[in-house]
Amino acid sequence: MPNKLRLTGDAEADKLLSDDPFALLTGMLLDQQIAMEVAFAGPKKIADRMGGFSVTKIAEADLDAFVELCVTKPAIHRYGGSMARRVHALAQHIVEHYDGRTEGIWVNGDPDGKKVLRRLRALPGYGDQKARIFLALLGKQLGVQPKGWRDAAGAYGEDGSRRSIADVTGPESLAEVRSFKKATKAAAKTS
Repeated sequence: MPNKLRLTGDAEADKLLSDDPFALLTGMLLDQQIAMEVAFAGPKKIADRMGGFSVTKIAEADLDAFVELCVTKPAIHRYGGSMARRVHALAQHIVEHYDGRTEGIWVNGDPDGKKVLRRLRALPGYGDQKARIFLALLGKQLGVQPKGWRDAAGAYGEDGSRRSIADVTGPESLAEVRSFKKATKAAAKTS
C-alpha cells in the first residue's frame, strides 16, 4: 500500500493503517457508532496491547483473552466486546480465505471492482455500505483501482465527494465529511 493515510490525527495510528492492510480493514470494521478517527485508531490500541499487529496472531488468539484485551480502558470501541468478536472473526476469515494476506481481497485473480466488492461484502461485519466505502478508500487513497471500481463503489467513488472516510485526507476534509453526514442525517429526520 504505497500512500500514507491521514485518517486519525495520530501519526503512529495512521502509519499502521498505511502499512498494514488488515489494520485498515479492521479500522473500517470498527467505523460505526463512534467517531471515524476513533474507529481507525482502534488497530493501534490493539497493536500496543499485543506487542504488534498481526492478522495471524489475532486469528489464533483465545477469543476471551482477545475480548478482554479490547475492552480494557480505553476500549477499542464503545461496544468493545462485540467489536472484539467481530475483529477476531474477520482475522480468522482472512487467514482461512486469503492465507493471512488481506490484500488478496483485491489482488487474487486480478479481480474487477464488482468482484472486489463481492469479496468485501463477504467479510464478517461488512455489509454493502461498508464494503463500498472501503472500495472507495482503496481506490481514492491507495491507488488500488481495479477496472470498474468507481461504479462498484457507487456514490462513495465519486471524484471530489466528501461522503465518508474514503474522502478524509486530513483535518479539513474530516470536517467536510462530518458536515455532509450531519446534513444527511438532518434531511433524513425531516423526510
